[in-house]
Amino acid sequence: MSKTTEWDLISSDAGLLGLACICIYTGSLSSLPDPKKCAGRTPKYGTESGDDDESEISERLSLNDAWLFPIIGSVVLFGLFLVIKYFGKEWINWLLGWYFSVVGVGSVWKSSETIARYLIGTEQWKRSERFSIDVKKGDTSVFVMKWRSPSVLLLPFSVIPSALYRYSSTSRRSALLTDILSMSYSHSILSLLKLDSFKTGAALLSGLFLYDIWWVFGTPVMVTVATTLDIPIKLLWPKSLLLSDMNGFTMLGLGDVVIPGTFVSLAIRYDYHLHLKSGKSGATFRKLYFCAAFVAYIIRLVTTMSVMHFFKAAQPALVYLSPACILSFIITALYRGEFSHAWNWIDGPESNVKAKEKQD
Repeated sequence: MSKTTEWDLISSDAGLLGLACICIYTGSLSSLPDPKKCAGRTPKYGTESGDDDESEISERLSLNDAWLFPIIGSVVLFGLFLVIKYFGKEWINWLLGWYFSVVGVGSVWKSSETIARYLIGTEQWKRSERFSIDVKKGDTSVFVMKWRSPSVLLLPFSVIPSALYRYSSTSRRSALLTDILSMSYSHSILSLLKLDSFKTGAALLSGLFLYDIWWVFGTPVMVTVATTLDIPIKLLWPKSLLLSDMNGFTMLGLGDVVIPGTFVSLAIRYDYHLHLKSGKSGATFRKLYFCAAFVAYIIRLVTTMSVMHFFKAAQPALVYLSPACILSFIITALYRGEFSHAWNWIDGPESNVKAKEKQD
């Protein structure tokens, strides 16, 4: 291996690591609760003071869900493998292509809203005109959609990445397009899908640790499905210092970003809970658990890439990432003498409101 090739691989891994870190960092920040809700001042639905942007409902993954996750994932994965083996890949790629195209529009739209809100400022965003669709059955709302005027302007642009990916030939689909869609999926998932406790996080990562070992090392199923499906659920970076695609791309599956990312996001929400509980004022707070989990993720992802290059074979990243995230929490909690509290803490609006009430 020449020196140039070594630097090409190093630059490719560094670029991929950077994309993964951006996904987790921005997704974790987006998962933080609204301070107004934590203060117990959430406006009633339908009032003029109620804002559209802070009313999103986030799903929380419970302990029972966490144990079922690897089982359901295994059924889906093996089902896809059987479909590809006996019926071919064309129609399943067609079906999933349309699904991810529609989801991609919503994900890019949500991510672009987050960027626009950050650029123009929250107060300016809230002063912009609001549009809403409210479908009611009697006096009960059954379907509500709300937008600010910048969101309406961003919608047409959010269609472009999915449209280009859907209607471009496989050979002409750029890595940039794939990364835009994949990063937007990651941001949307991390901001909306949340673990409810560290117990759930440990169970989820432990289950997927075994899931990855079995389906990657024990069978050809994972490799077959991953290399057959042509959908934007991976991060790509060219194997070239000059960003040329002549040598191909380094790839990281989106599951290796989103799954550990949910644990890192939980860590920052626990840091925020401790901030409210301590009675300290101000929007900034110490992110000890978040930093520990985030650094552990980075170190183990670098380890994964190093092992992959050493053995010249793809590696199941969750085998390295799952123990690192769990151990980062355990070590931090034991060092601070609050393991019992952290382990039994349940994330949710109620816990943050109680913490805020104690502060007041």
